Amino acid sequence: MILVAPSILSANFAQLGKDIGKAEESGADWLHVDVMDGHFVPNLTIGPQVVADIRSITNLILDVHLMIEKPERLIPAFCDAGADLITVHSETCPHLHRTIYQIKEKGVMAGVAINPSTPIMMIENILSDIDLVLIMSVNPGFGGQQFIPGAVSKVATLKNKLAEQGISAYVQVDGGINAQTGLEVVKAGCNVLVAGSYIFKSADISQAINSLHQLG
Repeated sequence: MILVAPSILSANFAQLGKDIGKAEESGADWLHVDVMDGHFVPNLTIGPQVVADIRSITNLILDVHLMIEKPERLIPAFCDAGADLITVHSETCPHLHRTIYQIKEKGVMAGVAINPSTPIMMIENILSDIDLVLIMSVNPGFGGQQFIPGAVSKVATLKNKLAEQGISAYVQVDGGINAQTGLEVVKAGCNVLVAGSYIFKSADISQAINSLHQLG
């Protein structure tokens, strides 16, 4: 089963509640929330209050992706705001194990993301402790970017590592996802697709989400 997580980074923030409602009605499984600090990535987005407001209007799994430096400072606030899953970047966490368990101790699922240039081997020792691995298929910071093909082999490598260790963590891919690139990563082992522009810029959100579900 393929889970679809529309990324609100590509939604219309002037009518965010309406766009989230459309995604939920159209069969979205999760809602991907990109949090950026203007330091780790060259963009600024939202904070815990917006996540709390989103929580009040949807029952979807809130998949909060922290693209920020020193995420441990804000993890409690995002947990309290209603996040169901929080993903941090391995590149920003010198004490990754501690950060993962900071999330888990709040009763929230924990994920680790890696940038396109970061190899799978950098997170091998944490795989048994996490609920999800997010493989970035663009350099993080902005929506609407082109898919980086090297993500496909990384997904395959990760899937093999998980199988070898008997781990059932989600394998998520984010960046440039559409029906074509989505099929490539699903064949390699991805089971959670994050898509922003492909969904929210579509003339038919329901059709876009359905086309991704059908890849599995």
